[in-house]
Amino acid sequence: MAEEAGSRQRILEVAAGLFRRQGFAGTGMREIAAAAGLAKSSLYNHFPSKQAMLFAIVQQTVERTTPTMQRIADADLPAVERLRQAVTAHVVELVRDLDNVACFVEEGRFLEPTYLNAHLASRDEYERSFRRILSEGIAASEFRPVSVELTSLALLGMCNWVARWYRPGGDLDADGVAADFAELAVRSVAADCNAGRFLEEGSRL
Repeated sequence: MAEEAGSRQRILEVAAGLFRRQGFAGTGMREIAAAAGLAKSSLYNHFPSKQAMLFAIVQQTVERTTPTMQRIADADLPAVERLRQAVTAHVVELVRDLDNVACFVEEGRFLEPTYLNAHLASRDEYERSFRRILSEGIAASEFRPVSVELTSLALLGMCNWVARWYRPGGDLDADGVAADFAELAVRSVAADCNAGRFLEEGSRL
């Protein structure tokens, strides 16, 4: 059982890497099997289709990250600090698990209706924590009266774009990028201009 679970996880890791580099449509099952060191027939013992594989990748990601985001939203902290923590956690997770999170961000749209509805429901649950932090911040006059829906999309879009340009091992470290993005997010909505710390000269961004 443990060996089977290990093989399944290895397949998902290989597939996520290929999907991120080549795109879901540009990657075939035979190619995934070869990269995982398996016969194509063995691959189907674990996943009935490439669609099922992609769905497993994106669900694995959201199931791991959603509880963290919900804990941040539930924390007994000012909304400014919760937003800072939420953006930091989102970017750090994206950078440290780039293949899987990039699949969630970029490739989930290729899921067929059987899987897509469940994927969208999971994504909405994750994003709900961001919207809640923004709503409570506006109610507490910590944030300007912005559109919660549009602002959450804008902030998440800004963060998700990291998947396109970040290169592990480069000059930018995950924690530094996350900290700077968090400050950008806070300053973009803060009612008090002193709520966010200005990015200093020589910033990582």
